Order: sequence, then C-alpha cells, then structure tokens
Amino acid sequence: MSPKTCKMLLRLALVPVAAAVLAVAGCTSALTGSTGTSTMTGSTFVIGTDAPPTVASVVSFTATINSVDLNPQGGGTAVPMISGTPSVDFARFNGLQTLLDANDIPVGTYSSVTISLGSGTIGYLNTATPPPTIATMAATYSNPSVTIQLTNPLVVTNGNAPVGLRIDFDLAKSIQTTNGSINGTVDPTFDVSTVKNTDHGAYIDEFVAGVVSVNQTGQSFVIQGPHGRNFTVNVNGQTEWDGAASLSTLAADGTSAIVQVSGQLDRADQTLDADEVAILTDTGFYATGQITYVNPPPPATGAASSFDLYVRGLEPTNTGLTLGQLATVNLSGNENYFIYWAHNPLTQFLFNSSSLVAGQDIAMGGPASGATSATNVTVKRIHLRNWGFNGTIVAGSQSSANGTFQMQVNGFAGVLIPETITVYLGPDCDFRYGFGAFNDLANGTNIRVVGLLLRNPTNGNVVLIARHVDGLDFTDMTTAAWQ
Repeated sequence: MSPKTCKMLLRLALVPVAAAVLAVAGCTSALTGSTGTSTMTGSTFVIGTDAPPTVASVVSFTATINSVDLNPQGGGTAVPMISGTPSVDFARFNGLQTLLDANDIPVGTYSSVTISLGSGTIGYLNTATPPPTIATMAATYSNPSVTIQLTNPLVVTNGNAPVGLRIDFDLAKSIQTTNGSINGTVDPTFDVSTVKNTDHGAYIDEFVAGVVSVNQTGQSFVIQGPHGRNFTVNVNGQTEWDGAASLSTLAADGTSAIVQVSGQLDRADQTLDADEVAILTDTGFYATGQITYVNPPPPATGAASSFDLYVRGLEPTNTGLTLGQLATVNLSGNENYFIYWAHNPLTQFLFNSSSLVAGQDIAMGGPASGATSATNVTVKRIHLRNWGFNGTIVAGSQSSANGTFQMQVNGFAGVLIPETITVYLGPDCDFRYGFGAFNDLANGTNIRVVGLLLRNPTNGNVVLIARHVDGLDFTDMTTAAWQ
C-alpha cells in the first residue's frame, strides 16, 4: 500500500474510534550498501517477510541464515546475496516486510535460489497460569538447505535500478506438529519471488538500526544494519518524523540514537529514500515485541502500572533482557507515547498508559541502565506499531457503508486477545492475496489484518485499524501478489 493510501486509511478509519483524527502521513523516496562496485555488477536486495503459524502457542522461530545463494541460469558458480550469517525471527514480521541485505553482484540471469539455515529454536507461549511465560525447544530440520526455482528469473544488469528477491518463510507449512502439538521438527518452506525496487513487494515497512553519522547539508544519515553493514538513508521535506523529531534532532542525538525507517530503495543505487523515520531511543537501548500481559489486567481501567513484553528485537544484546523471553516494564507515568505513522498531538488520547492492550506490537527505548534486569525495566519512549493479526471474519458483521467488519483473532495473538474485535478500514484499504475489494470479505474467511491494535477511548473495546487485509486461503500468497 502506498504511503498516501496509508495516510488516507488511518485518517478515515479512526473517525468512529475517537473524535480526534490522526494526521498520518508518508512520502515517496530510497539504503546504500558499503560493498564495492564494478562495471560488471548490478545492485540487488533481499526483502524478508513471513506467513503466520497455525499453532496458536508458537510465538517465534529464530534461525541463523547461513546463506542465500543465486544459481546462474544454465549453470555456473552460485552467487551469495547476503553478507555474514544474520539471525532472524521468522515470526516477527507477519505481513510486514524488512530489508535483509543489499549487495552488488555479477550481472547475469539467475533461475533459482538456494537458502541454507543454521541452528534454530521454536518459542511457544505457556498460558497455564497468568501471567503467560515463554518456553523454547531446539529445531530439527528435515532438510536445512532448500533450492527454489524462480517463476521469473532474476536478471541483474549494470547501471539499472536495483532488483531483488522477496522471501516469505511459510511458518504454517514449516513447523511440524504431532496431534496438534509442535514436535520440534521444521521442514523449511519458502515462497520466493523476484521484485523490482518499485514493487509493493519491495517496500520496506520496518528497518531498525543504529545511527552512525548525520549529514544535515546532504539531507541524509548513515545507519548500521542488524549484521554490521552500513547503509545511507535519504530524507527530504516530505519525510515524516515521529514525535516532532527532525534531522537536526537526530544530529543532536548522535550515535546514541536507534531509528526505525520505512521507505523504498532508490532507482539509482542502494540508498533508502525514507517515507517515515521514528527515533526509538536517543540513549542507546531499545527493545521491540508484543505485549503479553498488562497490569492491572482487564476489566480494570485506568493507567497501567506495568506490562510484560515478549522481546523480538533488542539492541544492545548485553543488557538484562534476552531475545525470545519476557521482560516486565514498569511505568512511572513519565513515558512518552507515539503511534508509528501518526504525528498529531491528539494521538496521546488514543495510545497511552491507559490504553495498553495485550497483543499490541510496540518498540520501546531508554537508557541502558534501565534494562539491567528483565524483571524491572524502565523506558522513556513507547511506540505502537503495525503488526499482522490472523483470524476469521464473523458472519454477518460486514458493513461496507461503515467500512468495518468483525474478526475472531487466532494464533498467538488470539491467545492474548480472546474477544471478538472490530476492524476499521477506509475506502482505499489495501486488499491482497486473493482479495480485491470489501465484497470479497465472506463469512468465515481466514484473513490477516496488518494494522494498529488500539483501545477505543469512548467505550474501552479493542479495535484494529487496518493497513492491509490479506486472504490466507489464497493458494500462493507471494508470487501472484507481486508479479
């Protein structure tokens, strides 16, 4: 969905939720990798996303990516597309897309890709007694290396716009079960398609990195990605900054800042033109993940005193917090709250300590000194972010006049959100994977809604503001959507 569409969607969808309308914005713009270039190479990139698991208790599948290698058409030496061996939580994005890497590789036509995984772990939620806890088991692969034939070969040329692969890890098909319970076996299943830098399948919804330097004159800044590579981010007058921040704010924060960037790869190089920039922390520590428990729990009202966070992202990794485990965040009342893509001061009435909900996906930041213990975390900033919620459409709940329907959330988030929720969307909502319009939302259909989970300030009900609506019964969730 384009940033303009996202802007219109959130403005219209929140009208029934509160009197205030969010001023949501974006822009069009594109990361430069630090690899060298030659006359015989072309720019490529790898976008990662994932399909949802079907087992409700599964919260994560984290694995090392040993390699993503392109195989030349007609034979020849395989060419690596990623640097290093990054560790990725394949359940983290669920409907959103991130940049795994960008590199210059030899020009040519590549007909298949071989993906090899290293050690992995499966995380699952134990809800026997509140609050929920997290347990893990080691993954055993049926085959750690998989070769996928590309429906459309990847053609890399010199001097043209970057081209790449969109890799979707299908958790539902990959994680094996016995009598409905996970057994530790993983049969890696990937949906892979070729994309241009301007395709929807190449848009970068979320890229989190630490700031290395800021160039105010050149309207850009350099960030270091999750496995050590530097990238250049370009901004302009149309770039949206969360929380009244700016490039000068980022310059003042210096290398203590960690940012989240959304945007698109530039046509001319591997720079990222930023639609949106959020400063997650200006003091060097951040964590992202999903709220699993709010204290006091429902039906209590008023400001929360603390919440538990399932940690999916973390920087630095040498604090008291651990990836894949729970952290308890204590609230003093002095925290600043933001909604990604929303910049109106009235957003504080929609997202604050009184509107925290189990199931919300957030990013939080503060001094590292506040994260020495996982049972007593303190932060300065809390950002609400988009995430994919899977479920089924409640029969008879569709209202095209209001742009709403109800869904019963399932999967991991369904454990956290047991009640039926109302989904709000505008006339320009992005329908994907077999859905083309509101009328396609049939009773009982399996869907994924990527959006913001909020508590309606007028009645306390949990609602979901849609950014994407995906059909999960579609036989090919990747190729047909982006070609």
